[in-house]
Amino acid sequence: MNAHTSTATASAVPAAGQRPTAERGFRPEVQGLRALAVLMVAAYHIWLGRVSGGVDVFLLISAFLLTLSFTRKLENGSPLRLVRHWLHVFKRLLPAVVVVLLAVLTATWAFVPQSRWPDILAEAWASLLYRQNWQLADSAVDYYAQDHSGASPLQHFWSLSVQGQVFILWPLIFAAVALLQPQLAKLFPERKAVAHRQLLFVAFGMVFLASLVFSIEQTATNQEYAYFDTRARLWEFALGSLLALALPYLKPGRRLRVFLGWAGITAMLACGLVLTVDRSFPGFVALWPTLAAAAVIVAGQSNSRLGADRFLSSRPLVLVGDNSYALYLWHWPVLVFFLLVTGTTTPNLLQGLGIMAASMVLAVVTTRYVEVPMRRWEWPDVRSWRAAVVIASCGALLALPVTAWQGAIAAEGAAIADQPKELTPGAAALSPEFSGNPTPEALIIPAPAAMKDEWADIDGLCTGDNVPTDPLLEGCLQNDEPEVVTKEIVVLGDSHAQQYMAALGPIAKEHGWEVVTLLKGSCRFGAESSERTDECNEFNKASAAYMMEHRPDAVFTVASLTHVTAPFETEVPGYLDGIKPFTDAGIDVVGVRDNPRFSINMPECVQKKGPDSPDCNAPLEESLAVSSPLDDYVGKVERLHLMDMSDFICEQGTCPAVVGNVYVYKDDNHLTKTYVQSMIPMFEERLLAATGWSRS
Repeated sequence: MNAHTSTATASAVPAAGQRPTAERGFRPEVQGLRALAVLMVAAYHIWLGRVSGGVDVFLLISAFLLTLSFTRKLENGSPLRLVRHWLHVFKRLLPAVVVVLLAVLTATWAFVPQSRWPDILAEAWASLLYRQNWQLADSAVDYYAQDHSGASPLQHFWSLSVQGQVFILWPLIFAAVALLQPQLAKLFPERKAVAHRQLLFVAFGMVFLASLVFSIEQTATNQEYAYFDTRARLWEFALGSLLALALPYLKPGRRLRVFLGWAGITAMLACGLVLTVDRSFPGFVALWPTLAAAAVIVAGQSNSRLGADRFLSSRPLVLVGDNSYALYLWHWPVLVFFLLVTGTTTPNLLQGLGIMAASMVLAVVTTRYVEVPMRRWEWPDVRSWRAAVVIASCGALLALPVTAWQGAIAAEGAAIADQPKELTPGAAALSPEFSGNPTPEALIIPAPAAMKDEWADIDGLCTGDNVPTDPLLEGCLQNDEPEVVTKEIVVLGDSHAQQYMAALGPIAKEHGWEVVTLLKGSCRFGAESSERTDECNEFNKASAAYMMEHRPDAVFTVASLTHVTAPFETEVPGYLDGIKPFTDAGIDVVGVRDNPRFSINMPECVQKKGPDSPDCNAPLEESLAVSSPLDDYVGKVERLHLMDMSDFICEQGTCPAVVGNVYVYKDDNHLTKTYVQSMIPMFEERLLAATGWSRS
């Protein structure tokens, strides 16, 4: 960022083309603090895969600088000119954003599998419109995941979106105070007029308390959503504003300034290392980095050779600070695409330095040739409509290719869906009775853009007598109740049991069966075992109690457990002990063999290398056990009925990603809804044969 002291407004992740100002002048230590924070963010992302607290520092700094500017306007009696201010801010911020977004979309087209394109395009819109944080919150993104190779290259735009929303909200608070102050003077003429600064203290103090309480509560109950929730972050901005308002009254001595400066820097750097910040931000734990940054700002200029401000004002940090906004924009996509292209999950020291260097080069180029020219361009600042034209033009540069791309994806999806069904037989192609020959030129279904919708459908929440009393089972789902219920079935287990609802659901509707599902991710049903988490054991206990209370006719389970590495398939821990109380109570138990798991995303493998690539056709001996674990169950528990559908998943010694022009898997271990639906005739035949149930 280059010197620009006419306004203190800044992007907290840091603003293009501006240096921070104090009440009356440039504060180089804040510029250095900003540089240190962005280096922390990048370093922690690249090498540690952790959250550093650096973004929280950015949020505080942005409000600090904005408050200095607007408070000065209020106290000087200057007009706020909110519309002009907003246009100026976004005219300055958007050009670099659009450049990075266009670069990310280009790299997405070149390197990212097609199934991920729709999400990235949706996030491009969200980033442009400053609502990326809500996009990520709604999709429950795990921002702490240490493997960034599968992360969105636009994920880091969440903090810019939060900022953009606050850049609109905060000036409104100042405008409200500007309107309120003279009204209070009229109401209480006998009293000394209440100063703008006092009213601002009250306003931002209320925001701070309300948001912090909300943040603590939400972080404790729904942290993944709270992390991106603007409401849970407002207190960090409010703290920066309160700091700006209080700064003229905070005048520590030289020694205390030296102590505060170094203590603040040390605490900032140590935050992500000393504290286990995973799953605890942005609650009260985020006070650590924000108060640390506040200490550095209060320390200010120490006028001491030992002061931290000498370090923060050094040329290298000032250089990074000048380019900090662009560096933040670039470091994450450079990291994500490096990991994606190289196939690594964590860069080593040398690779990380290369990522950092490449990001810095891109940042310098963006700052010099995009940010600075746009800031110095005087034409948009003459009239508000001109700034609006610049903003609209920037948006159009991104909107046009994104709209065209989304249209092409929709057209491809329609073409795939319109194919004759005989061209995409799926599992039926493995049936001995199959006489057709899938056309190699046919388009594989489902369309890559539809892959995220390939979870098996379950009609809705449990109703009536099916509603569990145990809160652990509140996710109970069921199919629509038939007019005449001929059989009651409960599905127990995890997502591998759920995926078979794509076959069991339609079969149940045909036969008049009522199906209830009690499912928990990564929690295969069985008796209590040390091989399961405590949460899973508790869930299975609750599920077993539900079974004994409701006494359905049958329970459906997955009876083996596959693994990515050897042994590739084993018995489910405690499986027979888990189902025995059911069978002793006269309940039938259906146990189906598990499907393979892989170390790679199978549909993405096809999209990158083609369906015939050996990488997308795993050997059978590296996917399932040579002898099915279900064989060991035979004859041990009465009323246990076993099913093996693996011959409709694997063929001729391989477990392919595509069968009969249908994607078998939606990721690295779950069958697609479309493929399971293609198994319905064979699934029904084997289910009825195994159980002896009537077709009526």
